[in-house]
Amino acid sequence: MSAASSHPVAPFTNHLNEAERPVELKEVGTSYAEKHYRVGDLARMWGLGRETVRKLVKDDPGVIKVRMGAKKSHTVYSVPESAARRIHTRLLNTV
Repeated sequence: MSAASSHPVAPFTNHLNEAERPVELKEVGTSYAEKHYRVGDLARMWGLGRETVRKLVKDDPGVIKVRMGAKKSHTVYSVPESAARRIHTRLLNTV
């Protein structure tokens, strides 16, 4: 907790002035602490093509998208283990 405020403040927001800081921290996901997979990893594990896996993960709310340039083709997807499990379960249940 910040001494100036009774609200919890994440350490990475200490550089922000009081007006820019989040008033209250909502539930913070733990995806940063999980093992993450790339599209190629999941394609090998699941026996699917990379493009098929990319289509499955690209709009999932737990997946982290990192753009490496202006083009969408340079997007790297980092899939937390919990999201990979959820996507794979959904895939198995649609057969």
